[in-house]
Amino acid sequence: MSSPPEFLRFTGHRSFTRRLTVSTLTGRPVHISRIRSASPTNPGLAPHEVSFLRLLEAITNGSSMQIWYTGTTMTYHPGLITGVIAGQGATDGDVLEHRIPDTCTRGVTYFLLPLCLLAPFSKAHMNVRFSGAGVITSATETGDVSVDTFRTAVLPLFALFGIPPARIELRVLQRSCAGPGGKGGGGCVELRFASQVRLPKTLHLHRSPGRIRRIRGVAYSTGVSASNNARMIHSAREVLNPLVADVHIAAQYDQAPLVPTGDKTGGKRRLGIGFGLSLVAESSAVGVVHSADVVVPPSGGVVPEDIGRRCAHQLLEAIAEGGCASRVSAGAMLILMAMGSEDVGRLRMGKQVLATEDIVSLARDLRIFGASSWGLRDVQDGQVGDVIVSVKGTGVGNVGRKMA
Repeated sequence: MSSPPEFLRFTGHRSFTRRLTVSTLTGRPVHISRIRSASPTNPGLAPHEVSFLRLLEAITNGSSMQIWYTGTTMTYHPGLITGVIAGQGATDGDVLEHRIPDTCTRGVTYFLLPLCLLAPFSKAHMNVRFSGAGVITSATETGDVSVDTFRTAVLPLFALFGIPPARIELRVLQRSCAGPGGKGGGGCVELRFASQVRLPKTLHLHRSPGRIRRIRGVAYSTGVSASNNARMIHSAREVLNPLVADVHIAAQYDQAPLVPTGDKTGGKRRLGIGFGLSLVAESSAVGVVHSADVVVPPSGGVVPEDIGRRCAHQLLEAIAEGGCASRVSAGAMLILMAMGSEDVGRLRMGKQVLATEDIVSLARDLRIFGASSWGLRDVQDGQVGDVIVSVKGTGVGNVGRKMA
């Protein structure tokens, strides 16, 4: 009888979802310790991390996890990625309902990104509805992007790996911004991911990133005056129109969601009030997208004109970083390249994006999980500042589909 595989050991709470995602894809168990062990008030796992563990348990079969009493140490044995099967966890037909607690401080894209990385490798469709008082659809101060940026700047990139985006749908049923103190929102988002593959295609995105041909965006307001949308759009256009002629920003207004107050009276209150702007710049080269996200802080004190200008300037900074992958999508693209066929894929990245803490730690984590090291070389086409990253796939593929 073969002995169980040894734990891969990590420390700290950073890259928590990514390590569990790669662990599930590769089938390697992990041991994570010293999770906020130095915090005197809130040691251990945060509410959003516990919620993500519940989500992993719901979409896999055979996963097991143990959490120490203090919450500062945990182990995770991954199981088979089954997706959502009617009668096995799905509450509404073929849709799994996942409720997020009102103490959550992360946006819903904190859950959507790892879910979309697991979905192509699942045995069945991945249909999940995020609901509850903790769903935040806007960008957050903790670094999460809005659902609009995720839908327009991340999901279309799956087509580069042979995963048809036409069968991927992200529905925003109720918008919401972060509540008081950045906690809770009360939104509702539904993801329908029906593009399962045996093995992602090898990516070759190492040519010139091209020139920006158009800019699209969404200005959203929840529970405040709809005129805030027009003010954000006008200030953003003042910055972008002299540079790009094709600029179109849609306006979206929703009432703030009603959530229970939690007292004995059974009353409800409005939560998730705010406004923000999401911008996406599309290049003439296929698969090159840059994005920016700005939202008003939960404490307020920022006028819509400042939000519009700040978002436009952030978009210009993202374009100036160069490369064919932005900070938002680079990590997901590199993970899919590492999980793909046993061939060398190439991705052109800007040096500022490659040098971020998130990408550097991703390279180290993938190496620990058994993936090959990356090859780096400077671009020779005269554009200083870009690097071509070569990644050899591990050929993991969709284990569930192979067994079926």
